[in-house]
Amino acid sequence: MYIKFFKRIIDLCAALIGLIVLSPVLGIVTIGLYFANQGKPFFFQLRPGLNGVIFKIIKFKTMNDKKDPDGNLLPDAARLTKIGVFVRKTSLDEIPQLVNVLKGDMSLIGPRPLLPQYVPLYNDFQKKRHDVKPGITGWAQVNGRNAISWDKKFEYDVWYTQHISLKLDTKIFFLTIKKVFVSEGINMQGQVTTEAFKGN
Repeated sequence: MYIKFFKRIIDLCAALIGLIVLSPVLGIVTIGLYFANQGKPFFFQLRPGLNGVIFKIIKFKTMNDKKDPDGNLLPDAARLTKIGVFVRKTSLDEIPQLVNVLKGDMSLIGPRPLLPQYVPLYNDFQKKRHDVKPGITGWAQVNGRNAISWDKKFEYDVWYTQHISLKLDTKIFFLTIKKVFVSEGINMQGQVTTEAFKGN
């Protein structure tokens, strides 16, 4: 009953309230990133959701589009803007995904939606992360986020799909707030973004 009905109701109410309460923050960050990224404050990208169905995720754009003389994008570390560093550190870049929650593409709590090119690399166990809607935060995020190995991430993600409950989602929600305040696990050591998944 919780998974099929109440989880969606909670998602809708929480996402709507979140967007209203955080609207001043959204406005300020949008303006700051508009100037930092040449008029492009938002970042849209295709991601696999429930049952692997592709949807378009929305995030704040924390990196600019600067390229080298050959037309290739510069490394992530060179494109991460000053305001982008702050937005990522405080996890503000995830707030626009509340729109994805309202649309039904995502849930507040669930496995983080990864890149479409990773899907063919999954084994049967890892594919189970798509048995539920992806989330803005999840069990893997409160247990290490980007600082843990890919194997651990998948282990946590699949474990979540098999143990979803209101009690677990509530626990993840409050642990997420704690993680945001202490800025834990934002990046892998020595990386400004997560290392790409290369399969098993």
